[in-house]
Amino acid sequence: MSSTTDKLKGLANEVAGNVKQGVGKATGNDKLVAEGKAQELKGEAQKTVGDVKDGAGKLADKFTGKH
Repeated sequence: MSSTTDKLKGLANEVAGNVKQGVGKATGNDKLVAEGKAQELKGEAQKTVGDVKDGAGKLADKFTGKH
């Protein structure tokens, strides 16, 4: 998976997680709030993976002379 794909999937999971949390809070559904928080954290992790891939690619380019 490319870094951009990881970042986009991460963002989508964060948004979906936040929506779930909001709906769960509004309806008093603690299970939905917890699921939303878990999905939000998954999204944050996916975005971090994308950032790491970007950084590794830039570092590799630096050492190989590619810019």
